[in-house]
Amino acid sequence: MSIFLSISTVLFIFALAFYVITCFQWFSYRPERVLFHFTKPAWHVLFFIVPLVLFYTTGKWFFIYFYFALLPALYLWHKKLDKKLVFTARIKHFFVILACAIILNYALNFIIHKAFLAPMPLFVLVVSLFFSEILEKIKFQGFKNKALKKLGANKELKIILITASYGKTSIKNFLFEILKDSFVCYKTPRSVNTMAGIIKDINENLNKQTQIYIAEAGARLKGDILEITKFLNPQIVIVGEIGAQHIEYFKTLDNIRATKLEALQSARLQMAFLHSSTKKEPSQNLEIYDESLKDINANLDGISFTLDGKSYASPLLGKFNATNLAVCIKVARYLKMSDEAIDSALSKMKNVEHRLSKIEAGGKLIIDDSFNGNFSGMCASYELVSTYAGRKVLLTPGIVESDAEQNANLAKVINEIFDLVIITSSLNAQTLLKHIVKPKIIILKDKNKMQEILAQNTHAGDLILFSNDAPSFI
Repeated sequence: MSIFLSISTVLFIFALAFYVITCFQWFSYRPERVLFHFTKPAWHVLFFIVPLVLFYTTGKWFFIYFYFALLPALYLWHKKLDKKLVFTARIKHFFVILACAIILNYALNFIIHKAFLAPMPLFVLVVSLFFSEILEKIKFQGFKNKALKKLGANKELKIILITASYGKTSIKNFLFEILKDSFVCYKTPRSVNTMAGIIKDINENLNKQTQIYIAEAGARLKGDILEITKFLNPQIVIVGEIGAQHIEYFKTLDNIRATKLEALQSARLQMAFLHSSTKKEPSQNLEIYDESLKDINANLDGISFTLDGKSYASPLLGKFNATNLAVCIKVARYLKMSDEAIDSALSKMKNVEHRLSKIEAGGKLIIDDSFNGNFSGMCASYELVSTYAGRKVLLTPGIVESDAEQNANLAKVINEIFDLVIITSSLNAQTLLKHIVKPKIIILKDKNKMQEILAQNTHAGDLILFSNDAPSFI
């Protein structure tokens, strides 16, 4: 019986660790985010707090609950996740450390108590997380030094750093498309925008022949942008639109603005292009790039606008993309590209994947804007959709990492445009249900049934907009 209890305790520790490390991976291994900014606190209660309390209070009877309740529940929970645990090197190292901690705990118990007593789950888990973090910091410093050496070896490399509340990935991709035929360019992949991600990308992918390296920088805490800026020391900085995205972390818009403007502290700064929402004044090496942006027109065929009195056009969808393209054009001009080369690049531009991508399927027009998650961008996509003559269907979780007021304002825009709204997350459901009054509403409780719901409630001739997306842990 004691062997059974001992093995069961080890299995319980690994089950507990599996849940905890999955949460940590979702939130970039930041304990404060897992503890204080977790949007499904009931999961912590169900898979962490209750199991620990029962383990310490029910004795050997605990394992009836463990095998017949906790393990099945944990299995079903993981099966339904759309963002499952990825077994990276860090995760593998964590579980190795966890196994070593369990063995060490057995050894200490034998030395002290002269018996192979089962390890204590909470103690072993905390120790493993602690030593895993130390190991990662040691590895991180080594990777950082290697990346700095690689950057330093390319004396001609020009680095462009992009940060913003909204649109930084789009700006990065559009700028790359404009510059790539005139320079040897490289950009950070996908939405890589953290210090660790940038370092990894430099070490693994940056070519020594690269002339221009375009990187984006994201932030959840004050100092995040500064850390990346001090590491890269970019010659060109773009600070895009500032808004209430991630307001729950920064508390005020001024804190967000100050954090984004940390990008100006580069030791090698030559030129900065800033959105007017930064509230900075122009100077010799600082330009407000949207001040001369005028005459913006947008429909389902593309956008047109004037910048500094010159007309531009692109097949890109979304009025807000005129602002994103404006800063790209400004940077291209600064790098001495001709207007002809810029116009040619704009004419071939395509929307970034999951950002107003247009698809036709089964007689339905599908607009995939699932990576656009801010108020102004979402409203711009709704304005675009409003020009469609047929029935309009919206799938959205609302605005994630924002407040009830912004979601209430979003609902008011939704009322004027859509015929059917499918709410895809419980996070903002209460606010949206309170303020959406005109369209028919469907609550999607299981995202695995999305295709079935769409098949039942849409038909040929409909426009379906996927607006923002939230993984199941949101």
